[in-house]
Amino acid sequence: MKVALVHDHLLQIGGAEHVLKELVKLYPASPIYTLLAGPESRNFFTGTKIIESGLTKWPGAYNHLKWYLWAMPTFWEQFDFSNYDAVLSSTSAFCKGIVTSTHVKHFCYCHTPTRYLWSDTHQYVEDLPQNRIVKKILPFVLTWLRQWDWSAAQRVDYFIANSNFIASRIKKYYGRDSVVIYPPVNVSQFSPAIKEKENYFVVVGRLRPYKRVDLVIKAFNQLGLPLKVIGGGEELVRLQALAKSNVEFLGELPDFERNKILQHAKAFIHPQEEDFGIAAVEAMAAGTPVIAYQAGGALESVIEGVSGTFFKEQTWESLVDAVLRFDFKQFDPAAIQAYAQKFSQERFLKEMGEYIESRLH
Repeated sequence: MKVALVHDHLLQIGGAEHVLKELVKLYPASPIYTLLAGPESRNFFTGTKIIESGLTKWPGAYNHLKWYLWAMPTFWEQFDFSNYDAVLSSTSAFCKGIVTSTHVKHFCYCHTPTRYLWSDTHQYVEDLPQNRIVKKILPFVLTWLRQWDWSAAQRVDYFIANSNFIASRIKKYYGRDSVVIYPPVNVSQFSPAIKEKENYFVVVGRLRPYKRVDLVIKAFNQLGLPLKVIGGGEELVRLQALAKSNVEFLGELPDFERNKILQHAKAFIHPQEEDFGIAAVEAMAAGTPVIAYQAGGALESVIEGVSGTFFKEQTWESLVDAVLRFDFKQFDPAAIQAYAQKFSQERFLKEMGEYIESRLH
């Protein structure tokens, strides 16, 4: 069986790219089709053939991909998959819009319906730093893209959602049913859980507006408790200016350093509405409880009183209240780590392989 893998773009390494890495394990002979691929990703997927789109020939595409938002649908529709039996796309943007022949089955592993077209569209326009003229034109472009995105979703044969939360969004925005298969988490990379926690809290992730790390910093500015921030991104300078001396920015770290910090932290802070939340599950795999905003994928991974606790409002005041009420001694690190095993890579590969196989025969 010939299978093609499809991914929105390979210009960074994040949770979606780690999911794709597992899909490569499932279909090791399959090439990856993508808009653009950077050198870091090519190293990450060593041994896998990567096929880029015609966008590679356009000026500034690698550094300013957002300039070509309007052109992405056309580039995706130009790929030819007629020589394959099946295509497996991994997407939170436009690669679901590939065009396949009638004999080619398209399986779409959907991380989320395109955020800036659906659930976050108004916030997306408001947060853009561009001038007022761009902000006036952009809504017309997004309206056209939204219509195309809905149409593109109707071409998919089978949707696979990464959480029940995303399954409900797929149903709302695309009118399509989906099966839920939770994403793979490398739970085996962590040492046995320890009870001796150190006096700090931790947040991990790309420093982007929707991650709401600003909310965490405001809360810990008030609390005066030690907070470690792991990750980099566009919000770094603003967040550093916002933070007091008890907040430490560690940047991007090698996995073994990050894992050690996760393991020794009193708690992991998860302030955003996430599609699933791989970093939160990694914290659990390290034996560390999670303090999470009570929304999105966290509702499916965090169990109150077992693997963590929630704060109900997405405000720094609500988070402060949750941290003050939090007692890490009430949690059993070994039990948290054991619970996290249900999100393993092995489980993901088994469920994905069985589901795809069942629909092809």
